[in-house]
Amino acid sequence: MTPLPTQPISPLDGRYRAAVAELGETLSEAGLNKARVHVEVEWLVHLTEHSLLGGSPIDADQVAALRAWASDFGQAEIDELAETERTTQHDVKAVEYLVRARLEKQGLGHLAELTHVCCTSEDINNLSYALTVKQAIADVWRPRFERVIAELARQAEQYRELPMMSRTHGQPATPTTLGKELAVFVHRLERQLNQIDDIEYLGKFSGATGTFAAHLAADPDTDWAQVSQEFVEGLGLDWNPLTTQIESHDWQAELYTRIAHANRILHNLATDVWSYISIGYFRQIPVAGATGSSTMPHKVNPIRFENAEANLELSNAILDSLAATLVTSRWQRDLTDSSAQRNIGVGLGHSVLALDNILKGLGQIDAAPEVLAADLDANWEVLGEAIQTVIRAEVTAGRSSISDPYAALKELTRGRRIGQADLVEFVEGLEIGDAAKQRLLALTPATYIGDAVRLVDYLQR
Repeated sequence: MTPLPTQPISPLDGRYRAAVAELGETLSEAGLNKARVHVEVEWLVHLTEHSLLGGSPIDADQVAALRAWASDFGQAEIDELAETERTTQHDVKAVEYLVRARLEKQGLGHLAELTHVCCTSEDINNLSYALTVKQAIADVWRPRFERVIAELARQAEQYRELPMMSRTHGQPATPTTLGKELAVFVHRLERQLNQIDDIEYLGKFSGATGTFAAHLAADPDTDWAQVSQEFVEGLGLDWNPLTTQIESHDWQAELYTRIAHANRILHNLATDVWSYISIGYFRQIPVAGATGSSTMPHKVNPIRFENAEANLELSNAILDSLAATLVTSRWQRDLTDSSAQRNIGVGLGHSVLALDNILKGLGQIDAAPEVLAADLDANWEVLGEAIQTVIRAEVTAGRSSISDPYAALKELTRGRRIGQADLVEFVEGLEIGDAAKQRLLALTPATYIGDAVRLVDYLQR
């Protein structure tokens, strides 16, 4: 049997590659190495700009050329690093040698010893991960999340006045509007987004055990903590002053936990919309040329929401694992985080894929007002809540002497289908004030929606 050509194992790198390819710019091995090169170059420039450890300022054109090389990191550097790592068996050491070689090529070989000076590998790695994750969230995950929120908000406004039967415990309950129910998801997702935006992307740069020991041995007169803070913050990160060899990864655990929470809300959205489709509240818009079933040509399946469910669950399996694993490191360092962090892109990739599917799915559905109206008209018993509540108010106000209004309505409605005529007859026979009676007689399941329409306005605040 002829073996297949080398194939990707993960569907993110195969079937769904196009949907998540942007993440490869930052959360691939190459993206990580590009960030490592950037950090190494910026540390060297920082040392020379401040004349530290024997360095002196580099000509501005040379600095620009060095930074341009780091920014243009591409296939040539990827190949060179791979070749070097085969010898070093150490990824960050290979990056150091790559930068040294570039310095020689630019005529800056006299500064080669400043490459990676006073650094442990984790000084480079933690900053590189913080930079790449921050960029991936800002450039790839967040825009998709915002687009889902925006589409939900648009539909919440579109359907704000469309009455809908609620289902509590799967049974007919006090009506609402379709728009208000979508607005609930918008509100939940926006709250999570605000919390995600508040995450600190922390970085450390303090040597082998977080003590600046090598720094002070080489130059005891410099405030290395201050130098470290300026360097980390200059990269656009928040400085962590108290660490072991590693940055403690608490910010990562916080970020992945919050994204996982957002994923769970999205999962709830996907299952709710799927269920609304199944009872006809939403119609699916057929996509030209698409096949719903290999054998049943009539079918239009809610595959976007099903795909999203699966990918959200996969995303959370990884993000939950990362959040649990990364906060623990034995004593001053162990290497469990190194293997775990290489899967950040996988966790976020499944979330990105789910967001794309949810957005496409939302764009392929329309509400079915006639179905919603028919369902409301078939469930007049839901007005039992309104009637017994009005009776209670009338009794309290001294306009009625009815005892146990709840029991009276329970006897009339529980487990039974009753129609408008049954309720009209019941209300007309009630001992309550005329104004209250007229309000109840005018009420229908479609108008018993409380303040649902106005509640959508809270999304504008």
